[in-house]
Amino acid sequence: MALFGELVERWTIPARPGPDQMEGRHVRLERLDPALHAAQLFAANRANDAIWDYLPYGPFTTESAYRGWAEAMTGLADPFFYVMRDLKSGLCGGVASYLRITPEAGTIEVGHINLSLRMQRTPAATEAMALMMGWAFDAGYRRYEWKCNALNLPSRRAAERLGLSYEGIFRQAAIIKGHNRDTAWFAAIDKEWPALKAAFEHWCDPANFDASGAQKQRLTDLTAPVLVTRDPALA
Repeated sequence: MALFGELVERWTIPARPGPDQMEGRHVRLERLDPALHAAQLFAANRANDAIWDYLPYGPFTTESAYRGWAEAMTGLADPFFYVMRDLKSGLCGGVASYLRITPEAGTIEVGHINLSLRMQRTPAATEAMALMMGWAFDAGYRRYEWKCNALNLPSRRAAERLGLSYEGIFRQAAIIKGHNRDTAWFAAIDKEWPALKAAFEHWCDPANFDASGAQKQRLTDLTAPVLVTRDPALA
């Protein structure tokens, strides 16, 4: 009898997202609530319109316009949005969502990631990504995806830093704001999660940061052994 792939045994279709909150040492993920979050997120995002360059919406010039977008997103099951609240400052500074949620195949994607300047390059932002990945694999998803505009090198670098392996470019995959989009694909799979979880826990541990807040060991070095393929654009 011909074999058409590894037989998937003792696997149960996972639930759809998700919890109202997820909390770590540095960040709390809260289900997007326009009444609670829109004003603070709009204020945080006003400092840099460039954060909207690769997204299909934005920038928003008024708080009411941003709130309207947030209200539209809140009513959807896919994408399923979270707000990142930095526990040190208490302020909201970013959003991300689960999307292309396909429980019957065990696949889920993270996307719509939008970080204000104050949230970028912080332990809170990294931990938010670890929490979202962890929920997906703990829930029983088999594959966790990250896709971005192939021109968006910071996003490609972030995916690889988080331990997602490069899987190639889908050419002319979309038209965004009137421009062609080639899409770079990254993913991690369930058997890689234990090693990635250990890497995130080590990196997020307060002992990994000196008195000035500088990291002692880079997450990139901790996740590198898990990568199956590296992104040639980042070499």
